[in-house]
Amino acid sequence: MLVKTFGSAVNGVDAIAITIEVNIGGGDLKYFIVGLPDNAVKESLQRIESAIKTNQFEMPRTKLVVNMAPADITKRGSSFDLPIAIGILGASGQINDPERLKDYVMMGELSLDGTIQPIKGALPIAIQARREGYKGLILPKQNAREAGMVNNLKVYGVEHLCEVVGFFKDEQSLTPVDVNTREEFFSNQYEFDFDFNDVKGQENIKRALEIAAAGGHNAILIGPPGAGKTMLAKRLPTILPPLSLQEALETTKIHSVAGKLPENASLINKRPFRSPHHTVSDAALVGGGGVPQPGEISLAHNGVLFLDELPEFKRTVLEVMRQPMEERKVTISRAKVALDFPANFMLIASMNPCPCGFYNHPDKACTCPPGAVQKYLNKISGPLLDRIDLHVEVTPVAFSELSKVSKGEDSSRIRERVIAARDIQAKRYDGQDGIYANAQMTSKQLREVCRIEPVGEALLKRAMERLNLSARAYDRILKVSRTIADLAASENIKPEHLAEAIHYRSLDREGWAG
Repeated sequence: MLVKTFGSAVNGVDAIAITIEVNIGGGDLKYFIVGLPDNAVKESLQRIESAIKTNQFEMPRTKLVVNMAPADITKRGSSFDLPIAIGILGASGQINDPERLKDYVMMGELSLDGTIQPIKGALPIAIQARREGYKGLILPKQNAREAGMVNNLKVYGVEHLCEVVGFFKDEQSLTPVDVNTREEFFSNQYEFDFDFNDVKGQENIKRALEIAAAGGHNAILIGPPGAGKTMLAKRLPTILPPLSLQEALETTKIHSVAGKLPENASLINKRPFRSPHHTVSDAALVGGGGVPQPGEISLAHNGVLFLDELPEFKRTVLEVMRQPMEERKVTISRAKVALDFPANFMLIASMNPCPCGFYNHPDKACTCPPGAVQKYLNKISGPLLDRIDLHVEVTPVAFSELSKVSKGEDSSRIRERVIAARDIQAKRYDGQDGIYANAQMTSKQLREVCRIEPVGEALLKRAMERLNLSARAYDRILKVSRTIADLAASENIKPEHLAEAIHYRSLDREGWAG
């Protein structure tokens, strides 16, 4: 008897429908799985046989063929155990009405006793099931809330094989999970563990990060150890505009595919903050592996990627970020597959100014030998620095600031100004695909949007000459000055906006490193 069940294979951050055909009858006792299964899928028959026998069902004693179509796509992982098991029970006549199986997508890994284990990629699987018009999705209970965010699809969370068999034999009812997507999304959206009011002093650095958040600019913080670079960077997500529902779904899909969502998780409603260690590999940062998986830059999609002690990262690791930073996506190519992962993130980096950490320190002397500062800075390539808009020098906080009892400005007040500036930019770039903030402006848009008055042009020219700023700094200064003008709700870029933007190009100054 031939029976069909339906599953789903995750491909990148999307899912593809998989038809599982089970045919029983004729021939000696032999089991076959065809359709490009990997080792985990081939091993499923041992798990399935144990689960079926342990729960007093019968395993067929004749020839059994399982075909997974389309046959030209590699099927990976153990999550096909459940639909194969139900297909076997249906084909062997142990499920009364196998026709019902065509209305449901099923996914789940089986333990030897029939317990169903959680899977990766539940959200894209649910989106695909709704798109294909299935009535429901049956998957592990731990993934039910995640998949339940998809509207107009009944999602059933199950814990054991017997529950699924009972459901299809009309001996047991399953209750669809009820998730209020909008309520889940808006709950705790503004609750953070950190706040800018925890930071004593450093008002100029807070201002720089406010500008970075308002325009989507990349930034690098340069300063001695203990100056507060990491503390400030960790608080950046608290002043970014909240995720839109579409952005939250995109972000949750990526974390779901990577298996980074906790059990019983629902929608991610805060911008991600990723901080990989400097020993991270190329593949771990941008994505890859034998079965391509999202890397740190994709997990930071719609959020912040923080690279602490930037010069300590391997140069090859940093260089692979250059193209994703421009295109806001990364393409992982293998011999048989090429996958695109989103990578629209803000890069915030920090570094010491020299190996000992005290170059330009107001109180402590630098002990590095001549040329060491420039050599340390040269670990970061010019093309990478070219993609960082703000270079911010962080100085140690004085004791008088540390001992103050009063708190600084709350993140919520800074966030209000950032959102107002982003609203201005949203209207400016309305209808322009892929452009949502000043940092994404093209060269053509730069000339149209960042027009400056003759006084400002003279100021910029004078600064370029006196400070020996490189040519690559010119466009960055214009973009940042446009953001500063937006924060001030100014239609035009004024000289004071340009002057502040010039201040944030420390590493472009000739002779900065001695």
